[in-house]
Amino acid sequence: MITLKNIQTEVDTGYLYKVLAAHEADPHVAKVFNDMSGIEYSHALAFMKKHGLPESQMPKPSGRAKALEFIGKIIGYEYVLGVLLDTEKSISTAIAGARKKTGTESSVSDTAHVQILRNILNNHKEISGSALARFEKRHRSVGGNALRAAVLGGNDGLVSNFSLVMGIAGASSGQSEVLLTGLAGLLAGALSMALGEWISVKSSQELYENQMQLELEELETNPEGEEKELALIYISKGIPEVQARQMAAEIIGDKERAHEMLVKEELGINAEDLEGSAMEAAITSFLLFALGAIIPVIPFFFLSGINAVLVSAGFSAAGLFIIGAAITLFTGKSVWFSGLRQVFFGLAAAAVTYGIGSLIGVSLGG
Repeated sequence: MITLKNIQTEVDTGYLYKVLAAHEADPHVAKVFNDMSGIEYSHALAFMKKHGLPESQMPKPSGRAKALEFIGKIIGYEYVLGVLLDTEKSISTAIAGARKKTGTESSVSDTAHVQILRNILNNHKEISGSALARFEKRHRSVGGNALRAAVLGGNDGLVSNFSLVMGIAGASSGQSEVLLTGLAGLLAGALSMALGEWISVKSSQELYENQMQLELEELETNPEGEEKELALIYISKGIPEVQARQMAAEIIGDKERAHEMLVKEELGINAEDLEGSAMEAAITSFLLFALGAIIPVIPFFFLSGINAVLVSAGFSAAGLFIIGAAITLFTGKSVWFSGLRQVFFGLAAAAVTYGIGSLIGVSLGG
C-alpha cells in the first residue's frame, strides 16, 4: 500500500511539474520544470521495478493532481508550485524519520527535491540572474494562502455556529430562539473575524513599510555594502560564489529592483504583499465565515424541534466532509480519511454542546 502511494505521489508531482512547464513564460525556467518532471517519473519507474511491477501498470495522475491543475488555472500556477514544495518537504521529512527509526544511514538521494531543483538551476548557466531571482521569489511563495484561508474560514464558521445552534436547540425547543441565536452567532463571528483580519493586515503593512523604508536608506547610504550582503545571501543558499556576485552586481545596478530584492531576501518581505487591501481581506473573511456559519441555520427557517436538529446535523455533516476533502489539497491525505475525520470531530463538538444545552434547559425548566 505504501509503495503504491509513493508511486502515485511521484506520478502526480511529475505531472504537475509538466503543467508548470507548459505555463512558464521563461523557456529556461520551463526547461527546469521539465527536468524536474523527468526526475519524478524516473523515481516512479524505480519504485515500479524495485517491486516487480510492469511499467504498463504506472498509475495515471490522480484526481487531486487534476484538481490542483484546475485551481492553478483560477488563482495562478504559483499555488501549484507551493503545494509541490510542501509535498517535497514532507517526503524528505518522512524519509529522515524512517531512517532514524530503522537506524539506517542517510543517503544523498534523501535530499529534498527542492535542493535538486536548485542544483538544476545552478547547472543551467544560460539562466540569467534576473530569471533566477524571479524563480527564487516564486519558489518561496506559497500561492495557496487565499485558498487555505477560504477553507479554514468556512470551517471556523461552520463548526462554531453548528455547535452554538445545537447548544441552544438542546436547551430550547423553540424554532425562533434557535434561529435568532444562529443568525446572531453568524453575525458576531463574521464581524469578529473581519475585524481581526483587518487589524492583522493593516498592522503587518505598517510594520513592513517601516522596515522597507529603513532598507531603502541603507541602500542609498551604502550601496557597496548592500551588494556584498546580497551576494552573501545567495552564496549561503548554495549558489556558486561567482554566479552569486554576478547576480548581486546585476541587481544592485537598478535601485528600485535592488531595494525590492533586498527587502525580499534580507527581510523576507514580498513587496506584492503590501498591495493587498485590508478592507478587502476583512470583507472576504466576513463572507467566508458567514458561508460556513449559515449552513447549520438553514433548516431552522423551515423546521422546528428534532426534525430541524437532524436536518441541520445532516447539512453540517455534508459541509464538514466537503471541507475535509478540500484540506487534502494541502495534505495529500485520503479524501475519505480527511472528510470523515472532519465530520467526526464536528459532530462530536455539536453533540457535546447539545447535551450541555439539554441539561441546562432541564435545569432551568425545573
